[in-house]
Amino acid sequence: MSVKFGQQKRWGGLFCPQQRGGILSTHSVSSCLPRDLSWQTTQQESTFAVMGEKPLKILACGDVEGSINAVFNRVRTIQKKSGQFDLLLCVGNFFGSSPGAQAEWQEYKSGAKKAPIHTYILGAASQETLRFFPSADGCELADNITYLGRRGVFTGASGLQIAYVSGREGQQDPTPAHCFSPKDLTQLVEPLISNNQFRGVDILLTSQWPRGVWQYANSPEVNTKFCGTTSISHLAYKLKPRYHFAAVEGVHYERLPYRNHVVLQENTQHVSRFIALATVNNPEKRKYLYAFNIIPMKSMEASELVKQPQDVTESPYSRMVRENTLSDPTVQEPASQFFFDLGKKQRGGGRGQGGRGRKRPSDGDGQNQGQPWDSDRQSQRLPFDLDRPKQPRRPPQPSGPCWFCLASPQVEKHLVISIGTHCYLALAKGSLTPQHVLVLPIGHYQSVVELSSEVVKELDRYKMAVRTFYKSKGQRCVLFERNYHSQHLQIQVVPVPEDKCTTEDIKEAFMLQAQEQNMELMEIPQHTDLKQIAPPGTPYFYVELDSGEKLFYRIQKNFPLQFGREVLASEALLNIPERADWRECKQTPEEEEGLSKQLRNDFQPYDFALED
Repeated sequence: MSVKFGQQKRWGGLFCPQQRGGILSTHSVSSCLPRDLSWQTTQQESTFAVMGEKPLKILACGDVEGSINAVFNRVRTIQKKSGQFDLLLCVGNFFGSSPGAQAEWQEYKSGAKKAPIHTYILGAASQETLRFFPSADGCELADNITYLGRRGVFTGASGLQIAYVSGREGQQDPTPAHCFSPKDLTQLVEPLISNNQFRGVDILLTSQWPRGVWQYANSPEVNTKFCGTTSISHLAYKLKPRYHFAAVEGVHYERLPYRNHVVLQENTQHVSRFIALATVNNPEKRKYLYAFNIIPMKSMEASELVKQPQDVTESPYSRMVRENTLSDPTVQEPASQFFFDLGKKQRGGGRGQGGRGRKRPSDGDGQNQGQPWDSDRQSQRLPFDLDRPKQPRRPPQPSGPCWFCLASPQVEKHLVISIGTHCYLALAKGSLTPQHVLVLPIGHYQSVVELSSEVVKELDRYKMAVRTFYKSKGQRCVLFERNYHSQHLQIQVVPVPEDKCTTEDIKEAFMLQAQEQNMELMEIPQHTDLKQIAPPGTPYFYVELDSGEKLFYRIQKNFPLQFGREVLASEALLNIPERADWRECKQTPEEEEGLSKQLRNDFQPYDFALED
């Protein structure tokens, strides 16, 4: 017989309704765990264990899909080696529709078999498995197996707080029983965030992925064009879970931890971790179990809770929420290759350029003029009170002649090394060294913080390609940008021989010269998105070292325009102080042509634009 949560039953002494709580994680038994299980531990959990706080030991599991014996046998093996765990959380499809899966479940439902651990599952994520859930409310389905419910928050007696949403995003009205609606998410979020003491939840369980979770981080083995849903992204953004588990994509993906605050603008908050788990018994042996220790948030000192791991990144959702889109508005620059034939008119360049300008679809448009417009993206309405989405727009155009817009007649074509879809690489005029290059956007943008996501992605590819190229020649890569008295974005990329100085020497040289000129050059965390600390229009100077370390200065006034070159040309580094000013390093067009040709040939093995 089913027992509803409303009857105040305490499931294994761990959970009961209407209590408050929190979370944390640990790495202590990884050496004895099976290959298909991940174990996570953090410094905070280790600290609290030493202090006497006993963390909860939790397992999370991906789609079981009826392989109930398989997952519980695996749990028994793990517990035999690592001790008893407190609970198992299952996301995705727990039940299967095959006759064998149904027979397996019947053994547990009848009491012939019993789960070896307190198990909590989400509701149906498909129409076929709805029959296994007698109610939309949470209830006990079998001994030690509990259905959490359609959506809600449960807090353990320990203070651990778990938010959950069952099923998939509903695309029709009324919402099918195996789907959730915007109203479900609103009813889940509003009671939590209306409390001015709310800092976040310990765990968030969803079946679907949040869309765009891979931004600023490692890429998952899925087609990101169709993966995830925006509503789950906004749910994660609002609830700030310390752990977020999802499934249904059939792969294991553990994202780098991300911040829940804006660096230098907001107080430091705890980090979030997103983990997607594969299907039980998948033939590729992808991980479907994840073990972690956690101490409730409410039991932690704020100083311990907000400690930031070294690999932390920006939040993948912050820009999306600001702009109310899945990513930056789609800015499609002309895809034609301008390679060494820039005198011809560009295709799709707008008025007076012999081609039709791209535009977003409007009522009555049967054709989208070749624009890869995502109608599903436009139609998604978010369950929170946010601004309307911005619409795609053309990149800004220069107010006058620009020496760096690739379609401009002012561009010195012989300096171009490589051309991609959105960016290009060119030999720096008056270069510090023969391999000093610039990475520039094809369209007219003043700084990195104004770029669309597509341009940023290709810019990063060029940066990585040049780093690899320099490394093959025993050189360190130093990048810097000056957004001050400049019309068009230029990323200066300068090689420094490894035998001349260390990365620490380069960093120290920048810091010392900044101090001498009364400038506060700050080190900012790796994976920091400049848009978070320097809104468009902010003048700044930025350095990125080959170690990934980043230095940032918000320019006030009277900034020395040659500062980056002066530091690199100094005796402490390249020892070519006479080349600090590019105007003193001019060459004839023939000399520049020779250097460009040589560099173009040398860079060719690393030029992804040739492959694309």
